[in-house]
Amino acid sequence: MEINPQILRGNWRAGWALDLHTVSSRAVGDGVFDTEYTEVGESLHLLKYRYHKDKIKPLARAAVSFIEAKPELRNLDAIIPVPPSDENRPFQPVHKLAGAIARKLDLAVHLGYLMKIRPTEPLKDVPNYRSRKEELVGAFIVKDRRFAGKDVLLFDDLFRSGETLREITHVLQTQGKVANVFVLTLTKTRTKK
Repeated sequence: MEINPQILRGNWRAGWALDLHTVSSRAVGDGVFDTEYTEVGESLHLLKYRYHKDKIKPLARAAVSFIEAKPELRNLDAIIPVPPSDENRPFQPVHKLAGAIARKLDLAVHLGYLMKIRPTEPLKDVPNYRSRKEELVGAFIVKDRRFAGKDVLLFDDLFRSGETLREITHVLQTQGKVANVFVLTLTKTRTKK
């Protein structure tokens, strides 16, 4: 799978998306869009919204190849997936992908370590930076300090504004006392909305 890594800036040590999510998107009427995806974006879209589980392995392989090529990611202690925003999916794509990546890297994935303790509005519907930030304060906690002084990979499928990852990184650092948080997402939107 072809990737075009994108640097993600935030309060984490270093972060990347494997590629942009889309190349272009234009309205064609009645709320319908003609969207051209990157290869990673198309695979993620099919997995997340059409439940094509056959996309897990190629996406995980692309992520593993990227991780293995980054010297700063050689001493990871765990992969921590971002808790799902939609609990009603038949399966959680981020959990499935994190598990597949962790198995290939011989790492543990910790699904219950980071918890979302209250519902939040979808951030794409929250109008501005300050409101998005306020929406997330206090929404996440960590179970304990098992990763105090350690390096973790915070994993998500799509980077939009980065506010969720910033808040979670803050929680990992302050509550969990994690030494280094690295971020990896499969894709990044072209805009920050």
